Amino acid sequence: MLQRLLIDRIENRILVGITMFVGIMILIGWVAINEGERMRSFTNQFEARSIEFGAELFAANCTTCHGVDGRGIGNFGPALNSPYLFGHNYFASINNQITAINAREAQLIAERDALMQEFVNANDARREQIRARRDEIEAILTGEDGLAAERAAVFAERDNLLNSLQPAIDLGYPQPTVNEDGTVTSVYSRLAFLEWNGSLESFIYTTLVHGRPTSKTYWENAQMVSWSQQTGAPLRDDQLRNLTAYIMNWDKGNAWTIEDALAVRQYPLVPVAGGGEMVASAPPVGTDVDAIVAQLDTVVGDPVRGEQIYNNQQRSQLGARLGCGGCHLNGVAGPAHNAKWDHFFNERSQLPQFAGYTVQKYLVESIVNTGAYIVPGYAAGQMPGDFANRMSLQDMADILAYLHTFSTVDPYVPPTPAEPSAEATPEA
Repeated sequence: MLQRLLIDRIENRILVGITMFVGIMILIGWVAINEGERMRSFTNQFEARSIEFGAELFAANCTTCHGVDGRGIGNFGPALNSPYLFGHNYFASINNQITAINAREAQLIAERDALMQEFVNANDARREQIRARRDEIEAILTGEDGLAAERAAVFAERDNLLNSLQPAIDLGYPQPTVNEDGTVTSVYSRLAFLEWNGSLESFIYTTLVHGRPTSKTYWENAQMVSWSQQTGAPLRDDQLRNLTAYIMNWDKGNAWTIEDALAVRQYPLVPVAGGGEMVASAPPVGTDVDAIVAQLDTVVGDPVRGEQIYNNQQRSQLGARLGCGGCHLNGVAGPAHNAKWDHFFNERSQLPQFAGYTVQKYLVESIVNTGAYIVPGYAAGQMPGDFANRMSLQDMADILAYLHTFSTVDPYVPPTPAEPSAEATPEA
């Protein structure tokens, strides 16, 4: 019965065909409308997985030189998690304000000069209008709420920003230049400095593929090698893409702050023709552990300076950046610094090889003779072996004083300089 109604009658066949056609068109339309969102969702999932895989590769292969947080390690590798790499211009807004003020000032001065020329041949009524407008212009140029005051406020903001950025400049962030018009010229982009015409993503990827063969001439302890299987290295192209995606994920766009610039521990080095030598203000501490320990009683360690040296914010007296914090941050590439002092009392002092050691001797030996003892869980050869020639006795005392501040076992009592003895008074 149903077959005769729907199939045998031509009208019903047409109706069924039209219904099916409309249904198919609705389905196709729904798919077309949602295809963009579906593809965006798929792309987001793919990129998220790529970043996740890249994070694993970075932790396994890159942290020794670039730090676990990507902010670099002194004398090993530059920061990748850096506003300088991603080309953030801290002075863009200030430059725009100064340029706008200068343009407005030039416009008003030109108008004032034109009015004064017109004043010579103007009638009395027009001269009154010119005087009134001239006074308005002078008020805008020099009044309390005028352009001069506005410029002074912007200049103060500019100078505060320059001062805030100075610690990063001391670490290698390019020195900005204040121009005659008050604007700031800043080489804020690593790619601009290198005159790289491609994208940042291509810069990172090609660096991973090819490495930097000449970097061994200006990095003291490491060079950027190739990571590509095309050159005999271990990583496939998809892994290099994942690494690139992970590094690109650090970009904050316009949300980079001054704190981000100050958090960088190592900015890129700039090769100089002919090389250069470190300027030393004290002799190297050397490798004689017992002699160093004995001499420590003659100097007072400064824990504040020790922290700055440790975290690469200040050079040693021999002009070197030691970059200790980069490897010992959170105990990833080296034992955590905030437990070093107490670990000696709680663990190391119990070992036969450290019988008769003081904590100072243990730490001094760990710094100047890095192969004497390898802490379980860490690989040999990770720590540079040339600290004896890159730091002074005072640097050593300052670093030990800083490490001592974390101790809960042995309160820190710095040595005091000996006072001159008074001559004996004859008895009466």
